[in-house]
Amino acid sequence: MTDWITQLMQQGSYLAAAALMFLENLFPPIPSEIVMPLAGYIAERDGQSLILMILAGSAGSLIGALFWYYVGVFIGLDRLKAFSRKYGRLLTLTPGEIDTADRWFDTHGGKAVFFGRLIPGVRTFISVPAGISGMSLPKFLTYTTAGTVLWTAILTIAGWYLGQNYDAVKGWLAPVSNVVMAAIVIWYLYRVVTFRRTIRKEEAKGRA
Repeated sequence: MTDWITQLMQQGSYLAAAALMFLENLFPPIPSEIVMPLAGYIAERDGQSLILMILAGSAGSLIGALFWYYVGVFIGLDRLKAFSRKYGRLLTLTPGEIDTADRWFDTHGGKAVFFGRLIPGVRTFISVPAGISGMSLPKFLTYTTAGTVLWTAILTIAGWYLGQNYDAVKGWLAPVSNVVMAAIVIWYLYRVVTFRRTIRKEEAKGRA
């Protein structure tokens, strides 16, 4: 994977950075933690523009984020709740929890999108609940652009200044990304195992 990314970046530069960051949103195993530090290193080595490299990577990432936002819009709250009624254990969310999450997202959705775009493993899919909750497109674009540009800039600038040592960024961020992903998987499995208990609590609360 790393060799393929390196080869594309060597050949395409700005366009490759945009394309890879778009694909990262659709296919998370393509990590921005490798793509953008490498992009920064290549820009510094070849005398290219750091700003244009950041903008190219950010543009590709934003297009990917918009894809998932519209997936959320298409699903909508009603479809999600209907799916939860049939396949709640798979989703690990009950209809009641979906209503609670939707109310929370109505209040804190902007911050969730902004900070979500900075967290490996979360940044790819944070756009979906934004679309499901009905967050307006201008608001979504404002917060997701801020988070995306910040994350992309940090990685690209690190690669620019570290030069040939850009692997140090990957070496530090890759374990962090793995820990975050492992925590997400563990939490999901815990929710699957305890789903019946959650349903019973929700039913008992409804009867109270």
